[in-house]
Amino acid sequence: MSKLPTIHETRHVASSRLFQVEEVHLEFSNGERRIFERLVSRGYGAVLVVPMLDDETVLMIREYAVGTERYELGLPKGKVEPGEDILLAANREIMEEVGYGAEDIQLLKAVTLAPGYMGHHTHLLVARGLYPARLEGDEPEQLEVVPWKLADLPQLIAGNECTEGRSLLALFLLRDWLKTPHPPAPSPAKR
Repeated sequence: MSKLPTIHETRHVASSRLFQVEEVHLEFSNGERRIFERLVSRGYGAVLVVPMLDDETVLMIREYAVGTERYELGLPKGKVEPGEDILLAANREIMEEVGYGAEDIQLLKAVTLAPGYMGHHTHLLVARGLYPARLEGDEPEQLEVVPWKLADLPQLIAGNECTEGRSLLALFLLRDWLKTPHPPAPSPAKR
């Protein structure tokens, strides 16, 4: 399985404001030919940030999710602008969505959502050393900021208010990450 399939053709079949759909004609090493479709993001990936108010509390947001047609509790997130560093994008997003900037932002992990159909990456980051700072965002309404104790993670999992996999994964990664000391990284604004 080490030999990648040969791509014979890639064809644009549909597009929207955020995505385009491509048809990919593949040939596998055993000679089998297939046509796959993939969703191609029109951006440079995304960031999802765990803002730590203190060693025990993170800041989550409650916002409307059109996919589930309800308000969902999750972590601040947004797209990375062309040419934007992911740490600066993370700091911008928390300023827009929770009203804080961070002195220290570190990458936990870059993840994909559905690698069989999408090439989109989301960078999961932790933000510490928060200070009040507000930027104008593109949200259609004011977001509710909800402090959440990390010790209450089991209640978050058991409930149905937070169903977004990336947010849940980031909180579990953070919990494990906090078990070992991490020196602060340089401030995103100073990079």
